[in-house]
Amino acid sequence: MPEGGASRGLITNVQRFSIHDGPGIRTTVFLKGCPLRCFWCHNPETWRPQPELQLYGERCIGCGECLRACPNGAHVVADGRREFRRHLCRGCGACAETCYAEALVLAGRWWGIGELLGVLERDRPFYETSGGGVTLSGGEPLLQPEFSRAALAACRQRGLHTAIETAAVGPWEPLEALLPWLDLVMLDVKLVAEQRHRAATGAGNSGILDNARRLGQSGVPLLVRTPIVPGVNDDPADIVAIAGSISAFPNLLYYELMPFHRLAEGKYRGLGLEYGAGGLQPPSRAKLQELAQAARDTGVADVRVG
Repeated sequence: MPEGGASRGLITNVQRFSIHDGPGIRTTVFLKGCPLRCFWCHNPETWRPQPELQLYGERCIGCGECLRACPNGAHVVADGRREFRRHLCRGCGACAETCYAEALVLAGRWWGIGELLGVLERDRPFYETSGGGVTLSGGEPLLQPEFSRAALAACRQRGLHTAIETAAVGPWEPLEALLPWLDLVMLDVKLVAEQRHRAATGAGNSGILDNARRLGQSGVPLLVRTPIVPGVNDDPADIVAIAGSISAFPNLLYYELMPFHRLAEGKYRGLGLEYGAGGLQPPSRAKLQELAQAARDTGVADVRVG
């Protein structure tokens, strides 16, 4: 990310009034870029480490403004039909700025620390009354380590509660550098079995599990979460393996099982991507309770179902 660093970060969304990304009312900052390719991912717009266009053709009103705005000829009319030639798109966002119907949406733009803090400070009263704060999510915040550290440090220096949502992908050192500025780490652990993890996410997990063990001894409050995806990790043995590996962490607040859902299916179409989880259904409440009990049986005192 040549344009980034400590002063600028590539962000897809700054979501205010979040209630599922840590304690209290929070503002969640979704950073762009992720080394994993989980086929069920709920935020595929955060995968690629550059701005990119989402096209929602059903919203298009045929005004033609995008054709005039695009400097690269990515929007054309061929044989009487409007076409988007994604390979020509450079993610400048000029077309999205002219799209009245919001059929074109730019995923990702560069934010400065000052601009971000200006948005975060608006919600300080909500943080203070609810015990909330700021969460860096993604994507993977560790792929923008300098910006993540600078943003978290600025928040902590202003007395704001800070958290990250991370899969702990990559070397330990970038994650370790964030710990002094964090009040909470929310760690995503999908599987313990290496080859199955690679098949489901496109990457191995030996480094992830090593980072998890380090986090478990870091002293920073830790929340471990597992997205329950049918056919991937919905066997009790999978949850027992994860829960058993974290049960002795002295800083573990609780372990949470989060059900897979299909709400992101439209995002894949908008990005021109195939949705690999189209044939799956969310796990039943009974299945989630079964898995939660399996986790409790390993000695994890507090297991919750999202």
